[in-house]
Amino acid sequence: MHAEMVLILIAAIFVAQVALVQWKKLHFRSYQLLTLIAMMVIPVGICVSHHWWRFIICWCVFNMATGFVMFKATRPLLAGSTPRLVYKWFYLIYKISYGLGIVGYLAIMLTLLGVNALFLAKPNTWMDFGILCLYYGLYYGVVGRDLAEICTDKIAAKVGYYSHSGLPARGLEPGICSVCGNHLLVTLGDNDSAVIEKTYQLNCGHVFHEFCIRGWCIIGKKQICPYCREKVDLKRVFKNPWERPHVLYGQLLDWIRYMVAWQPLIISAVQGINYLLGLE
Repeated sequence: MHAEMVLILIAAIFVAQVALVQWKKLHFRSYQLLTLIAMMVIPVGICVSHHWWRFIICWCVFNMATGFVMFKATRPLLAGSTPRLVYKWFYLIYKISYGLGIVGYLAIMLTLLGVNALFLAKPNTWMDFGILCLYYGLYYGVVGRDLAEICTDKIAAKVGYYSHSGLPARGLEPGICSVCGNHLLVTLGDNDSAVIEKTYQLNCGHVFHEFCIRGWCIIGKKQICPYCREKVDLKRVFKNPWERPHVLYGQLLDWIRYMVAWQPLIISAVQGINYLLGLE
């Protein structure tokens, strides 16, 4: 009986993985939308059933703040300050999630090395703290990037410089950021005297606000120039390795999405099959 249950589980995981890969390849938009909905709903349902109120409170606060930002980003008449507000907010979420992930990873590794004994702390306390920080960081990092990508497409279409056809809808004047459509705060050669943010230049020669281009490339997951659609060498623009949206990081996010959104559904389906077959 146990062997049959294991075989059913392996077969279900294999079939589901193949189906999800084909779905993502053929209908990416619907896959992305339903995965995002599943990531927003399934963890909350699990937390409500187990009375984990800390996550629910954080989830509510995050969605209220992000909902307000997305509401401003999707208005028919886009205010001049909205693009910078959107990119600053999601970049803040990205940095917080990155910090939580690092703290959680370090706490787990230090616990495995027994460092907690030096502070007379129980290993399960440190391990629980590490897993909690790591989960919060990765979860909100993935959700934040997905929501930011939606806002990025909406804002870019309304500003008018970027279009999916490849031809800009508006001409770019000197000293204008093509991500948000506002004037640059500092010239490219005066970055050393910049107080709020610097000005970045891509390989194609177009310049942008620091928060705008970071939000476009890192958070919005766009690896092309917002104006001319030329491929961007992000290694030359962003020196920090974490800021390079490389293949491994994308695979990590896909794995997290799969574990959070679809794994509970697959396990539930396997349990239903076992129940119908009379397996316990």
